Parts: sequence; C-alpha cells; structure tokens
Amino acid sequence: MLRKIRLAILSAILLILSFPRFDFGFLAWFAFVPLFFALKDLSRPKAFFLSYLTGIVFWFGNIYWLAHVTLIGLVVLVLYLALYFGIFGLFFSTQNARRSTPNLFFIPAIWVILEYVRSYLFTGFPWSLLGYTQYHYLPIIQIADVTGAWGVSFLVMMGNVFAYNGKKFVFKQALIFFTVLTIVLFYGFYNLRTPHSVHGKAMKISVIQGNIPQELKWAQGQESKILDRYLNLSLQAAKEHPNLIIWPEAALPVVLESEPSFIAAVEKFAQEAEFPVLLGAVTLRDELYYNSAVLISGAGSLVSRYDKLHLVPFGEYIPLKQVFGFLQTVVPIGEIERGKNYTIFKEKADFGVLICFEDLFPELSRGFIKRGANFLVNITNDAWYKETSAAYQHFQANVFRAVENKVYLVRSANTGISGFIAPTGKIISLVKNAQGKNIFVPGYATQDISPSSGKITFYSRYGDIFIILSLILCLISFF
Repeated sequence: MLRKIRLAILSAILLILSFPRFDFGFLAWFAFVPLFFALKDLSRPKAFFLSYLTGIVFWFGNIYWLAHVTLIGLVVLVLYLALYFGIFGLFFSTQNARRSTPNLFFIPAIWVILEYVRSYLFTGFPWSLLGYTQYHYLPIIQIADVTGAWGVSFLVMMGNVFAYNGKKFVFKQALIFFTVLTIVLFYGFYNLRTPHSVHGKAMKISVIQGNIPQELKWAQGQESKILDRYLNLSLQAAKEHPNLIIWPEAALPVVLESEPSFIAAVEKFAQEAEFPVLLGAVTLRDELYYNSAVLISGAGSLVSRYDKLHLVPFGEYIPLKQVFGFLQTVVPIGEIERGKNYTIFKEKADFGVLICFEDLFPELSRGFIKRGANFLVNITNDAWYKETSAAYQHFQANVFRAVENKVYLVRSANTGISGFIAPTGKIISLVKNAQGKNIFVPGYATQDISPSSGKITFYSRYGDIFIILSLILCLISFF
C-alpha cells in the first residue's frame, strides 16, 4: 500500500508542476498515470481514499496562497475540493479500469462533469481546471470556442487514459486518440491562420497597474497617496494618446459617494486629458454597497456603471448568514450587494467588464458577448495573496475567456498580472518593469486592439453543450 500512496502523491506533484508558476503544462498529459496504476485492483473504499489523498496534496500545493487570507478557510476548502478527486477514483476503480477502449471516453467525461459540478456547486470554485494547463499551447486550446475549457480538459484526460492503457488494445485506442487529437490540432491551426473579424477601427487602450499593497489599500491616511499613484501613472500613459485608460478593481480607496472629491479628481483628469477612464470602486446606493466599475467620459462626467454580478462567498458576503455568521471574525468579509444587470459600456467600441473572479465563470463572459460586447475587460486585485502563484493561476482563466468568445481581453490588476490577450489566446503584452517582473510592480501598458465584429462563436451562443455530450458519453459507456 505504501507504494500505491507514493504513486498517488507523484500524480499530485506532477499536477502541481503543470500549473503556474511552474507552468510545465505538458506534464498534465500523463500526470494521472501514476494514480491510475495505484488504483489498479483496489476496492472502492481504498480507491476513494487514495484519490482523496491525491486531491489533498494537489490542492494544498496549488492554492497554498489562500493561507495569506485564512488558514482555516484553506484547510476546509482543500478537504472539500479533494472530494472530487475521491469521487473520480471511485469511478476509476477495478471494474471500470479494465474496460480500456470505452474508458477513453468514459473517464474523461467523468472528470469533466466533476469539474463542472465543482465550478457551480455552492456558488462554485472553477479554479485550476485541467484544461487550463494548456493555456500556452495555442493550437490545442482553439477548440474552446466550441466546447469551452471543458473540451481541453477532456482531451488532456483522454491522453492520460491512453498512456495508462499502454499495450492493451494499442492499435484501436491509438487510432481513436490520435484521430481526435489530429482533428483538434487541425481546427486549432486553421483558427490561428484565420484573420480576426473586426468591428471598426483599432482602439488604443492603456491599463494601469498601481501596485498598492493590500495592507495599505484601505489604510486610513493613504487615500490621497493611492489616488496620486494612479493619476501619475495615467499621466504617463496619456502621452501615448489612448482611447481608454483602465484602472483596477476598487482602485479608488474610498466609497465613491462618501468621498466625492476623489471621483471629482478623476473627472478633472479625464476632462483635461480628453480620455475616458474606466475604474473600479465601491459604490453606495440606497444604503447598499456594490463592487462596481464606473466609466468617466472624456468630457469629465460619470456616464455608466456596472455592479458585480457574481460575488465571492465568504469574501464579499456570507451565504446563509444565520448559520455562518461566526465566520465574520475568521476571514475578512465585506457586505456587498449583488448587481442585477449586465452593463455594456460604450466608448468607441462596446465592451463588458468582469470584476475580480468573475472571469472564472464563462457564462458571464458569454452574457456580455451576446449583449453586444466587442471585447472584454477584467479588473481585479490579487494583492491579498502576495507574490505567489495565485495571480498567474488567475490569469490562465482570462486566456480561455478570450478564446471561447474570440475577442480581445484587456486586464488591469492592482498588483498584476495586467495586459492584453488576443482572441487566439496569445498574450500580446504585459505590464513589466525593466527586469521583466510583472507582479508587484507599478506601471502601465498601452496596446492597440481590434474590437470583434459581433460574430458570435458556437460556445458564446450555445454554452456548455459539451457537458451534456459528456453525460451522454457516460451513459453510452455504462451500457
């Protein structure tokens, strides 16, 4: 049993290395193979235990950075997330593991369904999907505009099952796997060579990375210094004559309506520079607080506002407050109200804004695209997690939102990563210092983007049909 435990831990380590900051994405194609060998000929309870152990090691190694916010929350979340590995191990137990050819489809389908459930159950935690490991491999991920990230997860898990099956039915399985892989690659290279369908002229955008440490962000007496930091960086960016300047989530360190002098300073800057400014701020209306994005026009007036639709549980609000109210003393929880409407900002081109972790939920991106957005913006603040892999793991999701909808995605993050992603998922440019460091450095980046024409991808229009297909594959495999 000790050997099997070592194999399970090896799988967890290979998976950890597949994600940032290690970024050895190719390891994900066989990371599960040691676990599969460990599960061979085990009873279902032992299979669950071993897979659960793999999940615990992986998730601790992957989201360790949450300890900077809440150690108790980290432990509870890891123990919960590892359950999905345990359930996966139950399906890949003795009986199923012997059904080699059907398992090429059955096991990947089970994994994808579990990822989907994890992404939405209890408000969801769609972090570190298996497909995200491939975000640097552009030909592989183009299929996401049909299947979403789920299709890439399916393909990678299919590679793991094929590698595990080895010599069993090798010709038949090789034919199936490499046919699927060839179709995906053909589609990917075709997409990469196809010109991007654009709407109107190119738009020059500047993103500002203020680099405000979390311990100073809401500290009394720091408000004016923080505002000055953003205004000074914006003045530098203004020399490049952008059509839009973007500040991160909650860039203004005050409640907008409580301290009108701060928004007045931004309006004055926008009017003098004659450039619109999009910024994140906490807003107050009818005694309710919102995490908002507001647009200041080049004429110096607030013209549009978006209130965050998907709040972070135990971060921005307490679900079932009567039961979990005690957590107010354990983790920093705000009292934020959920927004009610998708807002399309109109400034030379139409765009939608994803605040904080909203970029993890593809249905929100699709919601903006179906309402006419020609590109997407993500404003966020990952300063909570210090100089860890959190910002890089978060950035992965943005690559897939761009590919799924075939639009440019522009990102402004308080401490990074800030930059521009093309509709193909290619990372065009990032805010960096002279040494190439892109997190916890102040700065700005300016880039021309081509807003999309409004042609909607299959995934944008129809959503998670691939999940239904995975369920059908499971039923076929059962019979």
